[in-house]
Amino acid sequence: MNPISSDSHNELVLVLDRVAAGDADALRQLYDAAAPRLYGLALQVLQHRDLAQDALQEAFLQVWRNAGDYRASLSPPMAWLGMIVRSRALDLRRRRQSARADAVSLDDDGDGEQEPLAARLVDPEAGPDERLQASQLSRTLHHCLSKLEAKQRDAVALAYLRDLSHSELAAQLSVPLGTVKSWVRRGLLQLRGCLSAFAGGLA
Repeated sequence: MNPISSDSHNELVLVLDRVAAGDADALRQLYDAAAPRLYGLALQVLQHRDLAQDALQEAFLQVWRNAGDYRASLSPPMAWLGMIVRSRALDLRRRRQSARADAVSLDDDGDGEQEPLAARLVDPEAGPDERLQASQLSRTLHHCLSKLEAKQRDAVALAYLRDLSHSELAAQLSVPLGTVKSWVRRGLLQLRGCLSAFAGGLA
C-alpha cells in the first residue's frame, strides 16, 4: 500500500470511495495521509493535545460511517475532512465546558436527587467518632478529585457516585467507549495516589 499525500486530491477521492465501500485499509491510508494536518486543526480549536487527539478519533469514526456522503463535486477531500474535524472539536469543546458547569458536586445535592457525599458515607447510627472520620474522608476525596482534569473527574464521579457503566458513561458524555475507559483508568490511578499520599501524611 503506497502512501499518499494530503495534497493529492484525486488519490484522496479514490481512497474515500474505498472507505465508503467498507475498506478498513483505505481508512488507515486516509488517516496516515490526512491526520497530521487535521490534528493541527483540532489543536487550534481545543488547545489541548489529548483533546485534539480525541476529536481526531471521533472525526475518523464519523468518516468511516459517512464516507458515502462525500461528493467530490461539492468539496475537495481535505476541506470535507477538515469540516468534520472542526465540527467534532467544537462539539468536544462545548461538551467539556458543559461538563465543567454541570459537574457532579461532591458536597452539594445539586438538583435534590444526589445526596451529599458525607451523608452517603456515614452510617445513620454511627457514633460521633465514626461520623467525624466519614466527614474527613469526604473532604479528602473532594480535595483529591479537584486535582484531576475535568474530563477524568466527571467520568470517575459519574461512574462511582451514580453507578454508571462505561457504556452508560460514553452515552452520557457523548464520547467513544475507549475514551471513557481511559479517562476512568487514569483518573482512578491519580486519585489512588492522592489518597495514598494523604493517608501517609496522617500516619
